[in-house]
Amino acid sequence: MATPFETLNESSKEFATSAIKSASALTQGLQTIANEAADYSKKSFEEGSALIEKLASTKSPEQIFQTHSAFSRKAYEAFIAQATKFGELYADLAREAYKPYEAAVAKVRK
Repeated sequence: MATPFETLNESSKEFATSAIKSASALTQGLQTIANEAADYSKKSFEEGSALIEKLASTKSPEQIFQTHSAFSRKAYEAFIAQATKFGELYADLAREAYKPYEAAVAKVRK
């Protein structure tokens, strides 16, 4: 039979291991989110630059309005898709960061 000190020592080791795994998952998840944000920003900047070039070469006000409307619609749809993706990434991040603690929480509940 394990002494209380041994039990406490083992629990401390489990908690430290869980904390390290959780921090690792958190770091990886945040890096993924940062990369995704950088990619989205770069793409948005490039599309905005392309719009300015296109508007500069447009001659009629109707074409300017149509071009800008199409760009706005596309930008809005891309933003909604990206926001959804960010939501999923954050949810995955939370799940992965919590996963190492599940076993410890299950032991405490018993």
